[in-house]
Amino acid sequence: MNGIDLAVSTVIFALRPAPDGHLVLSIPLVRRVRDPFEGRWALPGGAADATESLADTAARKLAETTGLAPAYLEQLYCFGEPDRSPVSRVVSVVYWALVRVDEADLTFADENVRWFPADELPQLAFDHNLIVDYALWRLRTKLEYSRIAHAFLGPTFTLAALREVHEIVLQRPLDPANFRRQIEASRAVVPTGEHVTGGRHRPPRLYRYDTSVQLVDNGPLTPAGVR
Repeated sequence: MNGIDLAVSTVIFALRPAPDGHLVLSIPLVRRVRDPFEGRWALPGGAADATESLADTAARKLAETTGLAPAYLEQLYCFGEPDRSPVSRVVSVVYWALVRVDEADLTFADENVRWFPADELPQLAFDHNLIVDYALWRLRTKLEYSRIAHAFLGPTFTLAALREVHEIVLQRPLDPANFRRQIEASRAVVPTGEHVTGGRHRPPRLYRYDTSVQLVDNGPLTPAGVR
């Protein structure tokens, strides 16, 4: 045994416009320029640096390869199957973050950096398809009981915009009246007292999350196929 290499990777989710204009849940990928898997798309990341924390390495690699600088990176999971790299034994600590559309627009314009619909990925390098599948599962699970949806929207939002985020991420339509009742019953979302300006019709209310309301997070769950 020649030892174990430690690496970091990052899954970034954003709502991006598809060719037909509607928003889809998307992630940025980078094209590998050397073996193994030269030419294949992969998650942003690289080898861990002994002089900095894993989170700092993840943030630096993400900025270097994509130009993205999320305000918050959360550790997602650790992937360490013995055969996940054909070169050596590699354990990857994976981070994830959600960014708004305006933040995603700051991505480097480069032939080796591209946004892909998260549910329509090509065959990626290493086990990165498995990593994305896990991140998607985790996002959809967490959306049901946490306040993370607003990370796609900013500090204030309409209930219609919040429902659209849930529909895009969960890939199913939601009844507007039921959604409103559920959100109001959670007491996690409160009106700001302000309205959207500039519309010709009755302006919708703006809401924000009430950070004083504690929501239950069930912790890092593990779906089948992830070990």
